[in-house]
Amino acid sequence: MDDNWIVENLEGAFATWNSKLTEIWSLVSETPQHFKNGAIWAICQNINTALQAIGYGLLILFFAISIFRSTANFQDFRRPEQALRHFIRFVAAKTAVTYGMDIMTTLFTICGGIVSTVAGNLGNLTGASVTLPEEIKTAIDEVGFLASIPLWLVTILGSVFITALSFVMIMTVYSRFFRLYMYTALAPIPLSTFAGDVTSNTGRTFIKSYLGVCMEGAVIVLACMIFAAFTGGGAPGIADPDASAVTMVWSYLAETIFNMLVLVGLVKGADRIVKEMMAL
Repeated sequence: MDDNWIVENLEGAFATWNSKLTEIWSLVSETPQHFKNGAIWAICQNINTALQAIGYGLLILFFAISIFRSTANFQDFRRPEQALRHFIRFVAAKTAVTYGMDIMTTLFTICGGIVSTVAGNLGNLTGASVTLPEEIKTAIDEVGFLASIPLWLVTILGSVFITALSFVMIMTVYSRFFRLYMYTALAPIPLSTFAGDVTSNTGRTFIKSYLGVCMEGAVIVLACMIFAAFTGGGAPGIADPDASAVTMVWSYLAETIFNMLVLVGLVKGADRIVKEMMAL
């Protein structure tokens, strides 16, 4: 860190941003089973197991409703295809409830493979890191006490804004993990709806929503790489090296924060982008 307080403050804000980018890169490649040493996953497994009994009860209820709604009288069951259709639906729903954890894990593994492929082909987030240019450091060090007062205000506002954007971005990525856990823990309830003709749409919506959450990781990775390319592989340039220190810092922070807003917007909109692409 530099001895100048203004430089230290800016570098501290940039260090927070860079650390959150690195954390995002590790989170998108993490599996729910190993996140936080698997403690949260174990809780989800226990909840899923406990809800299976309720899922079986709902399965029978939805199956009975489906039979009564689609069958005018029990004479229709003399037609083998009618009875076979209901039997296959019941077995499929029973399998989905019983092996819900395995189904969810398999879907996540498939989507995780897509995320890993995207991340592997694009490299890393080195180009997306933000640093304070030496020209600005030199200009700040040469500023007198009175002239540095506006710099303090600009620096404080910029640092607070950058730090806030960092936490908004990382909270969005963490919320994806929490949604994965919620989907997995409560899976027996929506999966049981596959037993009925009328209610099966709920199960299909649940699976598509879960796939959308899994695929958000790929969109987040792409968003980070787009940010790296958008910033030109490094920090924004200095528009006028001969300008005053206040003008240089203000211009640099404005361009940097704008670039950060682009990335945060893409990360927060990952769910909407996935839904639009996959018509979910």
